[in-house]
Amino acid sequence: MAVSREPILKRCRYLGISPMVMGIAKQSNRNPGANNRKKVSEYGMQLKEKQKLKFIYGVGEKQFHHLFEIATKMDGKAGDNLIACLESRLDSVVFRTGLSLTRREARQLVTHRHFTVNGKPVDIPSYRVKEGDVIALCEKSRTSDKFKDVVEQTTSRTVPVWLKSDKENFSAKVVRMATPEDLDYEVAVHLVVELYSK
Repeated sequence: MAVSREPILKRCRYLGISPMVMGIAKQSNRNPGANNRKKVSEYGMQLKEKQKLKFIYGVGEKQFHHLFEIATKMDGKAGDNLIACLESRLDSVVFRTGLSLTRREARQLVTHRHFTVNGKPVDIPSYRVKEGDVIALCEKSRTSDKFKDVVEQTTSRTVPVWLKSDKENFSAKVVRMATPEDLDYEVAVHLVVELYSK
């Protein structure tokens, strides 16, 4: 698996997103996208939107294209379905519920088998949760000071309406699937659909 080693703040600035989307409280000194003065082509805009989604969710090209193919076969708009697929990844749900500080940390914690889905341990970050699934911290991890500190530090983080969080029990339930309106960042997902439709 390819691992991105590019500095997060530098990448956020290029893509024009806030580092808070990645779970990083630090702000970059310059305005996002301020150094992009030259005119960008239509293809360039489409590519940037795709890069934005790939970077935020930490997926590679092959995995992203596979998710897009799944999204096009589902009922409804392909763009909305793609967002739902990306948001329903287990590592994304762990980050959204405030059980990890950053998205990269969420991925690592899932890999180390700290979380269960409906009572069964899952160690695949790309595992897609479904409506009604309950994601919880393993019993042996609940006594860890690490997770108590994480929950304290993420109390101010807004949990999206499609998740019902229970931080006292280190768990969350998927109430419904995510939609583009639930996102805390701006993305023109229709440009990604146009890019792959060529």
